[in-house]
Amino acid sequence: MPETPLPDKPTVTVLLPVYNERETIHEILRRVYASPFPTEVVVVDDASTDGTTDLLPELQPQYGFKLLAHERNQGKGAALRTGFGAVTQEFVIIQDADLEYDPHDYPTVLTPLFEGKADVVFGSRFLGGPHRVLYYWHFVANRMLTTLSNMLTNLNLSDMEVGYKAFRREILDRIQIKSDRFNFEPEFTAKVARLRLRIYETPISYSGRTYEEGKKIGWRDAVQAIVAIVRYRFFK
Repeated sequence: MPETPLPDKPTVTVLLPVYNERETIHEILRRVYASPFPTEVVVVDDASTDGTTDLLPELQPQYGFKLLAHERNQGKGAALRTGFGAVTQEFVIIQDADLEYDPHDYPTVLTPLFEGKADVVFGSRFLGGPHRVLYYWHFVANRMLTTLSNMLTNLNLSDMEVGYKAFRREILDRIQIKSDRFNFEPEFTAKVARLRLRIYETPISYSGRTYEEGKKIGWRDAVQAIVAIVRYRFFK
């Protein structure tokens, strides 16, 4: 794509997929709205069962976010697909609801888009930002998946599986996401790579959770990610 001039006032949609985050949803919304960038916040409740579904309508008048809801749990990719249909602003950033990613990093992630240098920006947990020290084998699995993705897309990302992905809204008109779960990450990566978009990577902080604290991704998701990496390299 050609260089895009810096907008006078960038408009940003924060897209927030949510599943069973009653303990964190109020705080993440507070942090999102405390940042200077969101013009629009779209929350997609993926059929939570822990009380999040009841809490979100109570918080909506306070914050003014768009609220969409699934009748049955379908996964992060499906929640994002629903949310993409409600996006109206020029730039989009995906924000998990579990407090692992901090909206304080929005300026770092969004600036390459605002300056017209990038079409897509990946945050990276491995480029020097502060992070909580946790599972070694998760780190190994992430590196393996990122390496495999890089081999098939010819990118040199350090963190393909990262939750912070930001992009120009118009890209949603050029790709069709099919994944329902966490395999959204490799599918999105493969499809933006195929379009030969300008992709940047920026360091972010990361406060990972333990499984006791509510972490949801597991080894089955890693297997699905491998399948997705290969599938979306060769098929649409």
